[in-house]
Amino acid sequence: MTSHVKHHVIVGAGPAGVIAAETIRKHAPADAITLLGDEPEVPYSRMAIPYLLMGNIAEQGTHLRKTASHFADLRIGRRTAKVKAVNTTTRELTLADGSTLAYDRLLIASGSKPAQPPVPGIDSPNVHTCWTLEDARHIMAKAKPGSRVLQMGAGFIGCIIMEALASRGVKLTVVEMGDRMVPRMMGPVAGSMIRRWVEGKGVAVHTGARVERIETAQPGVLAGMGASLGRSGAADPAPLTVHLPNGEKLEADLIISATGVKPTMDFLQGSGVMCLQGVLTDEHLQTNVPDVYAAGDCAEAFDKVSGKTIVSAIQPNAADQAYVAAMNMVGQKAELKGVTQINVLDTLGLISTSFGNWEGVAGGQHAELVDEANHRALNLQFDGDVMVGCNSVGWTNHVGVMRGLVEGRVKLGKWKDHLLKDPTQLMPAYLACAQAQGQWNGAADTRRR
Repeated sequence: MTSHVKHHVIVGAGPAGVIAAETIRKHAPADAITLLGDEPEVPYSRMAIPYLLMGNIAEQGTHLRKTASHFADLRIGRRTAKVKAVNTTTRELTLADGSTLAYDRLLIASGSKPAQPPVPGIDSPNVHTCWTLEDARHIMAKAKPGSRVLQMGAGFIGCIIMEALASRGVKLTVVEMGDRMVPRMMGPVAGSMIRRWVEGKGVAVHTGARVERIETAQPGVLAGMGASLGRSGAADPAPLTVHLPNGEKLEADLIISATGVKPTMDFLQGSGVMCLQGVLTDEHLQTNVPDVYAAGDCAEAFDKVSGKTIVSAIQPNAADQAYVAAMNMVGQKAELKGVTQINVLDTLGLISTSFGNWEGVAGGQHAELVDEANHRALNLQFDGDVMVGCNSVGWTNHVGVMRGLVEGRVKLGKWKDHLLKDPTQLMPAYLACAQAQGQWNGAADTRRR
């Protein structure tokens, strides 16, 4: 390899890794690229797994690129390998099989992984996360109509999984440690509203509760019941009993652990790469170590809107960060404009959203509108005359306007007082203020992403 040809190694074959590899190839046609994934699958989107569970798509529909030869055609080398360590002095990765891989530029796009709670019995058969295609295959085999399924966790990802499970006709129970559903996206009023909606759809919900332990029926008991035989002729795993702290016992054929995720960055221990909540980066997505970058769900990036570094694990951020990182890896300066903090959730037909700092700031004002009978709530948060965050339940009007006001940090002037009195006046406020400040540009169009 000549001195001017660089070897770019990308750890992670999700959306961030794939977009970065393609961007590097476009701007550095002679450079070598190696894309490392730790699953024996072609690169796929985890966001598509719920649609697979619902039966809306086949497995191929989860694939990030639909042509089998896509990566070979672009001369992007793909390897299934787990990274154990990174030596930034020698610029080498140590892989799980003991081999090493040298790099000139390194991108950490390792994503996130399920945060498993320390629950006795969590490793029992028929207890699964819902994170990989392999997980999805196990769940689809077991989550049949009438099956008793218990889900641990009712956060953002948990509610998406819950929607997919409910579509399969299972008898569903959800156990959430927080005092409400989606506690990191909704306040008490809105979170409780979502819970009542879900219960109205036939899902049993336990909030302010946790799974204390999971037990499998004893072999003798199972024999007395008559174990059913699977396709292989072996007995199916025994039903599970979930114990709650109040002494309540819940029976389940399948348990899904959806108790949150955390950035995958253990392999960076001892590398000198700074990790806080995620892999810390600057506006160029470079870490504190030269020629080492990070992007996607594992990256902690600086957000110019909030003025702090945050991990915001959504695909639009992964795409933006991957592009910026890749451009800098090939020597073309690019800066991240901001980190989008946006959640839009469909929970069994009830749409909820959150943007920016929906919990508000010290000394800030807020406006709230609640319509319990119609499962509708709207919450706006202000810092001075800027709307810094908001969330809503059952409020599908002007979602793009809410996002535009928050991300554009639009100065509302007298319109803030109008919104404090009547939060529904979002569109007039946007038209009057954003357009006047040159921030119109169709920002109210939710189709932009």
